[in-house]
Amino acid sequence: MYRDNREVLHQRAIKMAHKEEELNTEIVTEAISFTLAGETYAIASSFVREVFHMKDFTAIPGVPSYIFSLINVRGQILPVVDMKVFFNLPSKGFGEFNKVIILSSQNMEFGILADVVIGTTLISEEEILQVPQTITGIAQKYLRGVTRENLIFLNGEALLTGEGLLINDK
Repeated sequence: MYRDNREVLHQRAIKMAHKEEELNTEIVTEAISFTLAGETYAIASSFVREVFHMKDFTAIPGVPSYIFSLINVRGQILPVVDMKVFFNLPSKGFGEFNKVIILSSQNMEFGILADVVIGTTLISEEEILQVPQTITGIAQKYLRGVTRENLIFLNGEALLTGEGLLINDK
């Protein structure tokens, strides 16, 4: 009887090990979550260089309305995009806790204005639902999806490589 119990426990341990391996194959993305106009957004942290507290900024005349300003980040001048204007979201004012999330790739760097940076979160690829069909226009191109918790997951690669945020110098 001792041998039978030992075999049962061994088989149970093998099954549990396989379940743990299955859980570990789930693709999870670390993301920075933040709010814009009362909604919660996230962007994969692999596209985020840093979160910068905006103290001073310089407005720029003659640029598209979604370019909020220029900021100086330790000697580097970067444009700041107001995603509320870019996505045509309602403006809820400019609060004192505004942060700039600096996005970075090999060819592009700029900041996006956030009302509040919540922190980091882990998002499972399985929990990302497709972009609702009701969302059309420019916003659809820059969204990866929405989670069941209504977290809007931005497409960092599209933001950094798309032509929608480029300013034509002609």
